[in-house]
Amino acid sequence: MSNAHEQEDLGNVYHGNDQRTTIYSVKNVSKFSIFSAIGIFMFFIPIDVNGKNSIPLDHLVTWIRGSIGSGAAYYTMIIVLLGAIYPFYTKTWKKDKVNLVISLFKVFGAISAFLVLFNMGPAWLLAGDMGPYWFHQLLTPIGMLVPIGAIFLAMLVGYGLLEFIGVFMQPVMRPLWRTPGRSAIDAVASFVGSYSIGLLITNRIYKEGKYTKREAIIIATGFSTVSATFMIVVAKTLDLMHIWNLYFWLTFFVTFVVTAITVRIWPINKMTDDYYTEVGFPEEIIRKKRVKNAWELAMQTADRAPSLRRNIIDNVKDGFVMAMGILPSIMSIGLIGLLLANHTPVFDYFGYLFYPLTTLLQIPEPFLAAKAAAINLVDMFLPSLVVLEASLETRFIIGSLSISTILFFSALIPCILSTEIPIKMSHILSIWFIRTVLSLLIMTPIALLIL
Repeated sequence: MSNAHEQEDLGNVYHGNDQRTTIYSVKNVSKFSIFSAIGIFMFFIPIDVNGKNSIPLDHLVTWIRGSIGSGAAYYTMIIVLLGAIYPFYTKTWKKDKVNLVISLFKVFGAISAFLVLFNMGPAWLLAGDMGPYWFHQLLTPIGMLVPIGAIFLAMLVGYGLLEFIGVFMQPVMRPLWRTPGRSAIDAVASFVGSYSIGLLITNRIYKEGKYTKREAIIIATGFSTVSATFMIVVAKTLDLMHIWNLYFWLTFFVTFVVTAITVRIWPINKMTDDYYTEVGFPEEIIRKKRVKNAWELAMQTADRAPSLRRNIIDNVKDGFVMAMGILPSIMSIGLIGLLLANHTPVFDYFGYLFYPLTTLLQIPEPFLAAKAAAINLVDMFLPSLVVLEASLETRFIIGSLSISTILFFSALIPCILSTEIPIKMSHILSIWFIRTVLSLLIMTPIALLIL
């Protein structure tokens, strides 16, 4: 790609197909304006519908789910079954030991989902807070959200908005998080919408050669939080809604401060800047005439973009593959985590890993906090259930920690592994541990000071 000075010299035209083509055509302006506006509305503008405040995409999924009734559960079951078969069809199960284990978990997840759907199996599986909760409250919404979201994702990132926003966000994203300005879209998509949507965006842009391996890993492990909507669920569970704004903004702050630190230390700082494509398309550094250059990049992207139909088909295909990759894993790993947490002392022992730190930081219930920090690796909601009866300070710290650590096995980690982003399991676990420690170190003094 050209540098910033060359880009300014391009003016209003560029060469393509041996013709001098005007990029500022009505067609390109319309594609950028209309499709981007629809994408922004669907992902980023919360609205009230029937007393529920959420983004339009969430309302759409809820409406479709309600309209098809029990069909949503059977649709989810089909996706889970296909997801369990897929590793054996593509032979990725024998790629390495991690893929083998994940593939076996997917088979277990499919069996569990089948038993839950048809109300068969052991009592512990069919208990209300076990299999049925996991299948209906987690699998079904995610299974519908990802493919449907992919339709509007095509509009959000395919017609120039990514490049337009990226130019203005460069002075923020690059110095703080060492990622392109265009990655700001990923961060906002996760917080407002869903980590699954955020990862769908990240994977798509990485495969297009617009993120390097290191940048994709930073975004996947540092920005792909659960949505603000789910943060409300955590806050309600922990009785924190009376200080919601304090909880939300401090958690937001801690999450991104921790990310700014992790990008500068092992293992992320040792990762390479290779591209998925043979030749990458790094973001051009723009230092002047930002509006002009942002508009020009947006128009070039809109001009080169495939048809909306082709774009939607490609994105929906990616969405279904991602849903197939994560649903059976969520079902199996989440159930195992719940079983271990509710019926064994495993996480009591695991909690000793953080007990010295929680004691040193003078968290009111140090061992309870340590256990909650450890169990967060399994699922981000389980820590809230561990500290339900704890003091306000402990509930606040753990409620924040469950968001800021980002990585957990019931959904986010399988979601990352289902993408093309190359990251080792050892690195995922290392980043999780580092984020947990840093989150405790940063949030605890703040919480103890202001609460």
